[in-house]
Amino acid sequence: MKLQTLFSLQKQLDDRIMKEHHLTGQNVVAEKMLALQVELGELANETRCFKYWSVKPPAPQHVILEEYVDGIHFILSIGLDCDYTSVNIEMEATERPIVTLFQQVFDDITTFNQNTSQETYKQLFQTYLQLGQALGFTEEAIEKAYLQKNEVNHQRQDEGY
Repeated sequence: MKLQTLFSLQKQLDDRIMKEHHLTGQNVVAEKMLALQVELGELANETRCFKYWSVKPPAPQHVILEEYVDGIHFILSIGLDCDYTSVNIEMEATERPIVTLFQQVFDDITTFNQNTSQETYKQLFQTYLQLGQALGFTEEAIEKAYLQKNEVNHQRQDEGY
């Protein structure tokens, strides 16, 4: 995954948001961490992986991917705020069930909140990428979807979102 490119694009978006919303110089990591938790919950809801009581199928794969890259945006943004942009993270295959991966990402968010080290950040990012792999996404699909959503996020700023 071309992380440096993604970090660069995320920095442009973050800088724009901070400037246009008069937040320059403010620390909004706590808000980003909560946003990541909310996005992770929304992603789980679209997959319906935990809804053992329901026969309704998951959302279409493109919807799930769009929700997934919302999380990538916040993980990149948090990495920028903490100056952890030099991390090297590869998408690794895993056999862990999707529900377990969701729970692990929530746990990794909590761990990072308690200890904002580069190692805990890397673990969070790694587990999130494993979740993406388990959901059936390739690095290329994630990057493409990120670029598309990043463009949408800029458009939203243009429209006063």
